[in-house]
Amino acid sequence: MKSILIIGGGLVGVSCALRLQAAGLAVTLIDPGDKKRGASYGNAGHIGSEQVSPWSAWENVLRAPRSSFGMGGPLDFRWTDVALWTPWSMRFLAACDPARFARGREALSALLEDALPAWQRIADLAGKPDMVIPHGHVTAWMTREGAERGLAAFAKAQWGKATWREMNADELARYGGVLNRLPHAAAVFSGTGQVSDPQGARDAMLASFTERGGEIVTDSVVGLSATPARATLASGGSCEADALLVAAGAWSGRVMAMLGVHAPVIGERGYHLQSAETNWPRDLPTTVFDENFIAVSRFTTGLRCTSFVEFGSPDAPGDERKWRLLRQRIDELGLQFSPTPERWVGSRPSLPDFVPAIGRVERAPNVLYAFGHAHLGLTEAPITSEVICALATDKAPSFDLAPFRVERFG
Repeated sequence: MKSILIIGGGLVGVSCALRLQAAGLAVTLIDPGDKKRGASYGNAGHIGSEQVSPWSAWENVLRAPRSSFGMGGPLDFRWTDVALWTPWSMRFLAACDPARFARGREALSALLEDALPAWQRIADLAGKPDMVIPHGHVTAWMTREGAERGLAAFAKAQWGKATWREMNADELARYGGVLNRLPHAAAVFSGTGQVSDPQGARDAMLASFTERGGEIVTDSVVGLSATPARATLASGGSCEADALLVAAGAWSGRVMAMLGVHAPVIGERGYHLQSAETNWPRDLPTTVFDENFIAVSRFTTGLRCTSFVEFGSPDAPGDERKWRLLRQRIDELGLQFSPTPERWVGSRPSLPDFVPAIGRVERAPNVLYAFGHAHLGLTEAPITSEVICALATDKAPSFDLAPFRVERFG
């Protein structure tokens, strides 16, 4: 394999492009070019190496009614997209089987074990080592009741290689400058991290890729063939190479269908508001306010507040009610925030078992795939690129890829 076409220019696709190029392959990256379209632009920037437990668990099913948007929670299903999420939900419920959940947690643990170091390696490759901030993150509770429940749950949970401890009074006091009252308690993690800015990280990798001779085609793919490896473009042209890599995020199911491969990807849509105006210190980590269902991250471009898990089409418009509720929660916390913040909605690509699809199509060995990372796309992008690079250069990956096969969905 000497050349490869990559379909999709989000963080997963761009990480793979840079890594494959460094391994000596001629890489062409094909992407529609709308940087705000996918999850790479608007996420919380958290390198969540602690999230080893897939969401496909019965405890989450039982929690769903009180977590629903109608009850003030983050979880929602777009009723206009019922034809999308009904069959997906049936597969999700099947994946909640305890044995399947355990296998999923084992797979995610293997993938996440080296996720933070992989980010540091690709930052070095891009020539931007300072875009990774390995200072952990915080989960905070504003009430005594919430803190008692949260800390008890944290003590029972599995966190992979990451560890946590309860914040002391001096550490909690730092929030006095940015909130209207101090959290009652908080947990601070080690072994997790943050990027200085998600879009900035993607831009830095793209810049390094093009400086080294990488080709970017700004277009949409309307057809694919494996033999020969060819992408037909919406503009009427086409691109050819020795191999293909599908890394099209929430649109990967549609792209894989062009090759006759079934991949039940759905959009796990998230929302953000971002303010250029902020007094949140640069060294105060990403903080999840658990009872408020909001994550707060300071980037070089401002303060970003993210929330919601809305299942539906990645092409659907945003829900105004969610931006209003997000703004209400920002104000309840007393955050300094612009009266006219940037608004964004984008789709994380989620598979029913919340284990990504990473590997090689069994009946078309020159077709690789890397998608379905759900809310861990930023976290897992660099380590995924190392796995894809191993496959493309006929080397053995560092862990078993059987749980990540797309063929598990039939």
